[in-house]
Amino acid sequence: MVIQIGFNWLIEQQLLLSTLFCGFILLERFGLKTLGSGFVYKLAWLLPVALIIANLPNAIKPLQNSNISHYLITPNQPFTSEVGISWALMYVLITSGLLLAIFATHTRFVKSLQLTELTHFKGALTAGVKTYISQYVATPMVVGILNSKLVLPSNYNTQFDKATLALILEHENVHIKRKDNLTNVLILLPTILLWFNPLAWFCYASIRRLQELTCDERVLADKNTQQHILYSKALINCAANAPTGLMAYSHYGDKKTMLQRLTNIKHSGKHSRFAKGGLLLVAASMLSGLAIAKQPEAMTKEDHISPTMRIEPLYPIQAAQQGISGSVVLKYDITPNGETANVSVVSAKPEAIFDREAKKALRQWQYKPSSMGYQNVLVQLDFAINNEVANTDLIERIKVSH
Repeated sequence: MVIQIGFNWLIEQQLLLSTLFCGFILLERFGLKTLGSGFVYKLAWLLPVALIIANLPNAIKPLQNSNISHYLITPNQPFTSEVGISWALMYVLITSGLLLAIFATHTRFVKSLQLTELTHFKGALTAGVKTYISQYVATPMVVGILNSKLVLPSNYNTQFDKATLALILEHENVHIKRKDNLTNVLILLPTILLWFNPLAWFCYASIRRLQELTCDERVLADKNTQQHILYSKALINCAANAPTGLMAYSHYGDKKTMLQRLTNIKHSGKHSRFAKGGLLLVAASMLSGLAIAKQPEAMTKEDHISPTMRIEPLYPIQAAQQGISGSVVLKYDITPNGETANVSVVSAKPEAIFDREAKKALRQWQYKPSSMGYQNVLVQLDFAINNEVANTDLIERIKVSH
């Protein structure tokens, strides 16, 4: 049941998330000259913030609100929740497989490096960060999620001159200080959870590109033209040998990413404050709109019971084998947060045959939250081998067939 609720909630968020993803991707593709990579990179925080705000009043809703007066279940028509569970389980299996694959890829990659520590390396690195060399890497990179390690090619002394190497080390040091590898993991995990949404993967790629662009800007903030040229040449050299695959470790990116980085270096300068202010105003308005739109409805509209999820009772095996049909009338309360409580049997025919399964299912039902809740609600569950049930008028009648 928990899996189904979580899966349904995730599906409900896709319209909002897809809209946010599209907006962020467009900003990364077309707004860097006006806004700057650092500003756009920080806007990534709007994605989780908007999702939280949109779900503040009603944290998790398993299904859209809808009135259910009658529910007919036949042997050839599976119950809706069972279909949801099967999709949810498929989602869990695929997600688990992707997580295991990513973990195995990273573990295998680090082991394949065969690192050798440089004990007397001279370089401006963050305190406590160790430096290693490997003959299996062609570009410098930072590995490790919590404990960062700088890895250099075994021929780094001949591949880079001192001035170029200093700039590259400064670049890697920015990644280390910002703990970008940890950030990448925290971004990659929700992306995997949204593996079925291609916009999530595009957005992940945009964030990774922006991460490198902001790193470049920080390195070159106080550098002269000659150092800009040296740095650009080093990027081109590193891009030709950059590792491929879905890695959380910071690397130089592919040739397309490198072209974007070189263009950003060339056009770096002042950005439009007016554009930044306008975009922040739009973002604030959007977040406020989400918060208002999700506020609970007025009490005047809460004049009827609105179920949001019902679980089908299981038909007792012995009763099905003997061809027994019957009905159970249950009384229960609905709490203000929409859960059922104080479930009891008012009457049953035949007695003690369907009571247990009826109560078990009813305890899992959920209703639309209300200010006061409801007490002494009645419902009749009809367990029928065929379509013939007694014509009894109660508040609600739900037929359960084997």
